[in-house]
Amino acid sequence: MAAPDRMNDFLTAPNPVDGGLRHARRSRRGKGVVAGIVVGALLLVGGGATAAWFGYRASLDGNLERIDAFEGLDESTRPSAAPAGPDTPVNILVLGSDSRISAGDPTAWEAGAQRTDAIMLVHLSADRQTAAAISIPRDSWVPIPAYGEAKINAAFSYGGPGLMIQTVEDLTGVRVDHFAVTDFESFTTLTDSLDGVEITVPDGAGGSVRQAMDGEEALAFARERHALANGDFGRVQRQQAWMRAIVAKANNNRSDPLKMAGFLQAVTSSVAVDEDFTFDRMQELFQSAGDISTNDITFMTAPYSGTGRSADGQSIVVLDRTKFDPLMAAVAADELPEFLAANPDGMDVLPAVVQ
Repeated sequence: MAAPDRMNDFLTAPNPVDGGLRHARRSRRGKGVVAGIVVGALLLVGGGATAAWFGYRASLDGNLERIDAFEGLDESTRPSAAPAGPDTPVNILVLGSDSRISAGDPTAWEAGAQRTDAIMLVHLSADRQTAAAISIPRDSWVPIPAYGEAKINAAFSYGGPGLMIQTVEDLTGVRVDHFAVTDFESFTTLTDSLDGVEITVPDGAGGSVRQAMDGEEALAFARERHALANGDFGRVQRQQAWMRAIVAKANNNRSDPLKMAGFLQAVTSSVAVDEDFTFDRMQELFQSAGDISTNDITFMTAPYSGTGRSADGQSIVVLDRTKFDPLMAAVAADELPEFLAANPDGMDVLPAVVQ
């Protein structure tokens, strides 16, 4: 029973930054463009120590900031819900924003502020054998209910989580079951909670090398876009490569209760989630997805035909609806692996080596 005692010491140890309890630390501001911090906690392979670290659910659940994300949505206009039960697909809309502190207070927002620089739809299959994380470019030109066409990241500043959920559901035809938003402030903490990550990058001689990165190095890697030939699209892939590395590293550490306690503390302190996305719900998904490995998770970018200009002169991303719509129909039908196998061309799946 030494491991649980060590975890309890960790969970209640004074925070060296502010002197308070770790589970009371509530940093809430920062510049953000990375979505998906919660993904690592949801899609890990379960191990023998699972019961030990989930025994501290009260502390971990208390870390989560709550948002009434689905308030005001018209149920009659939303995509149909999957039948209730443990063996149903789950779709999570995960955002990276410049701030979480006013996420639950739409009246604090102003048009043009708090736009989401990263938007990701995470799909967990009903059989819990595969998962996918599909990034939607932030500048995608889409219809926003009651506002007309605009960049998709404007939906969050116009109307908060509810409008963003409605925009994504209308665009994709995929029902969103849970919502999470995070910021860049917690990026380094999450990476460092696992003692860094390894990301495969070019070696400059036509090959590749696994590069170890601590939190600050991974942050710089994921934020870069100006030096990349494909700009924001390249940055999206770097974000996904970091997420893939986080999941792989957490998998490798799943038998270490102390390390996993620290990781789950970092995850739950890094996100604001809808009110039904409790830690018990995360535990349920974690345990049901016990057979998923890193190789079973598809990271990809929504199909786009290129960039362009809106009528008012904004630089925009033009989604390729001839590919986007069938892809999202496959997600909605929980048939994504079959669709990708039948349509290997034209899908922007994250490569093994990221520029």
